[in-house]
This record gives sequence, structure tokens and C-alpha cells, in this order.
Amino acid sequence: MTMQISTSIFYDRAANAIGSTGGKTDTINTQIASGKKFQAPSDDSVAYQRLAGLARSTADGKAYDANLTMAGSLLQQADTTLSAITVQMQKASELAIQANNGTLNASQRAVIGQQLAGIADTIAGLANIKDLRGQPLFGGANGAAAVTKNADGSYAYAETTPSPIPIGDGQTVQAGETASRVLKVGNKDTLGVIAGLAAALQSGADLGTTGSTAIDDLSAAGTQVTAMQASLGARAARVDLQQAAQKDIATDREDTRVSIEDTDVVAATVELQKQMTILNATSASFTKLSSLSLFNYLK
Repeated sequence: MTMQISTSIFYDRAANAIGSTGGKTDTINTQIASGKKFQAPSDDSVAYQRLAGLARSTADGKAYDANLTMAGSLLQQADTTLSAITVQMQKASELAIQANNGTLNASQRAVIGQQLAGIADTIAGLANIKDLRGQPLFGGANGAAAVTKNADGSYAYAETTPSPIPIGDGQTVQAGETASRVLKVGNKDTLGVIAGLAAALQSGADLGTTGSTAIDDLSAAGTQVTAMQASLGARAARVDLQQAAQKDIATDREDTRVSIEDTDVVAATVELQKQMTILNATSASFTKLSSLSLFNYLK
């Protein structure tokens, strides 16, 4: 009986050793073929949890990348448009200075008034340019027009700032400005100032202090636009920095994923060769031992 138990143990151990080694070689072959270390969550639950977290972070990163691209485009468009508005304001200031010259006659002042009225319309049109989302560039959060000219010739401006754009974990950026912040200085309405001066010049009446007051107001308006442009430039620089940071984060995240999930083919091939050598040696040993006369007798 003792010999039968020993013989059984011998076969069981040999079978277990061959089966275990064969299973390892199968696993390594699958890892090399698939390029992945794990084929199911049960293979390594901790690693799979980490991979799931990395996948969520990658999805968030792609959303942030898209938002950063959009924010950068909006800020660039706003900056370009503000530059165009600045040009128009400079023309308005030059015309205001020219009109304030007491040597001009009524006809000449009327021509300048017509030019100023055209500039006011041009600036309003620039403020109402549509952005890449199809919304007024300097419009409010509700998508209303940035500048609306009322029936009495006055102007109404978008006041409600659009929602900021998420660009990272806990980070947002305001990708534009409302027309109110761009074209109002205190209680002064820039388009109203230009339109008012235009109307006064076209009326033929004496300007009095209207001309000098308009010159001062337009100077302040120009300073306001420059300040808005500087603010947008600072935000654009922040977007650029965040884009660079997102690239670094994405690279680090991918390196981590690769180290957890991807098969090191060179190392796996070496391990496969090792396991195959063990398997061949175990099989050969079992075959040789089981063929000995003693084992034949024990059977």
C-alpha cells in the first residue's frame, strides 16, 4: 500500500509540475500575442482598478484638450477683433480732434459727422461678429447680440458674462468679454459718444465743449480696450501653459499605463524560453523515471 501511495504521489507531482509550467507558458504566449499583461480583471484586480482610473483621467484629459483648443481660438479671435476696434477708435479720435478745429465750416463738420456715424456702425458690427460656436463674440451668456442699436439711436450692450470654460482639474478660463466691459467706461458709452458727436457735427450747430469732451472720452475708451486686450492676452498665455502641462500629464499617464498593462515582449520572451526549458526538462525526467524497472514493478 505504501508503494502504491508513493507511486501515486510521484505521478501527481509530475503532472502538477508539468501542468503548472505548461499553464505559465500558455499565459506568456497570450501576453506576447495580445501585447497585454492581463486578459481579465481577475488576473490582477489592483492593476485593473488603476487602469480604470487612468482611462477616466485620459477621457477627462481629451475633454480638457478640446476645451483648451476652443478657448485659445476664442481668445485669439477676440484679440484680433479688439485690434480692429482699436483702429476704428483711433480714427474716431483723429476725426474728433479735426472736427474740434474752429477753422472748419459747417459743411466740413457734417462730412466728419457722417464718417463718425459710419465708425460707430463699424464698431457695433465688429462687436457682433460670430465666434466659432456661432455666438456673438462679445455677446452675453444667453447668446443675445453684443450690441443693439435702439430706435432712438442709443445702444444697448450685452452685460452677462458667459460661463467660464473648464481647462483642467479645478481650473477654468474666461474666453471672452462682454460688449459692456469693452465699450463702456464708467457711465460713458463709447458708441454713444461717437454717435453723439456725429449727430452734433451733422446738425451744423456750434460744438461748444462737446468736441473736447468727446476727445477725452474716446481717449479713455481706447485705454479701456487696450486693458481688455491685455487681459485677454494674459488668459491666452495661461491657455498655452495649460496646454503644455496637459501634454506632459498625458505623457506621464501613458507611461504609467504602459508599465501596468503592456507586455514587455523582450522580458516575456526570455521568461517563455525559461519556462519551456523547465517544461521540457520536467517532461524528460518524468518519462525517464517512469520507464525504470522499479516503477514498472511498483505499478
